[in-house]
Amino acid sequence: MTHYPDDPKTLDQLSASGANSDMNRWQLRLYVAGKTAKSVAALENLKRICEHHLPGQYEIEVVDLLVHPQLAKGDQIVAIPTLVRKLPQPIRKVIGDLSNVDRALVGLQLRPAKS
Repeated sequence: MTHYPDDPKTLDQLSASGANSDMNRWQLRLYVAGKTAKSVAALENLKRICEHHLPGQYEIEVVDLLVHPQLAKGDQIVAIPTLVRKLPQPIRKVIGDLSNVDRALVGLQLRPAKS
């Protein structure tokens, strides 16, 4: 499920709504800047990764920093696109368009890093 917020929810609001009550649910927030090629690619790659590795267990929130620049500070966003895994904890971040699937899976802790 992809959510494009007009007024993005904070983590506290998500908690209050009961969205994190299911411990198997992944809450992912993708920070983008408009509909650039990298932003579109990041969302498409994220959807593909989630459908393959987390079918029915994820929620994607897309935050456009051109519309809501103040939200970058809360998750300490320094580059875009950036994916933030809010749940399950701990919070994890993956920077880039997620085209390197192995790197994205390791960053999200869906796959262990190769030694």
